[in-house]
Amino acid sequence: MEVKSEVTIKFSGELPTATPAANKKVAIELTDQNGIVFTAQVNAKSWRKAETSASEFADWAGAVSGKLGQRTENGFEVVDAGVQIFEKKAKEPKPDVAAAEAGAS
Repeated sequence: MEVKSEVTIKFSGELPTATPAANKKVAIELTDQNGIVFTAQVNAKSWRKAETSASEFADWAGAVSGKLGQRTENGFEVVDAGVQIFEKKAKEPKPDVAAAEAGAS
């Protein structure tokens, strides 16, 4: 049996703080609603793209995804992590059924 453990940690509002790390990477920490701290190292180039996207989008959400790594003192490592920023699109209001029927008659 082959098993893979992959995780995606979603965030919005502001980017996590990034600190320079070895091998052209930056280290980031994300704390979830339960106080679990996820630490990840992502490519510096990917991080710069994420920063640019976050500043360009009016409303956005982000995700760090990778393999679940070793347990740390207060959380887990995310290994081979990547980061993505998504623009949140405004949902179009659903047409009012009653108004549509009234207009049809």
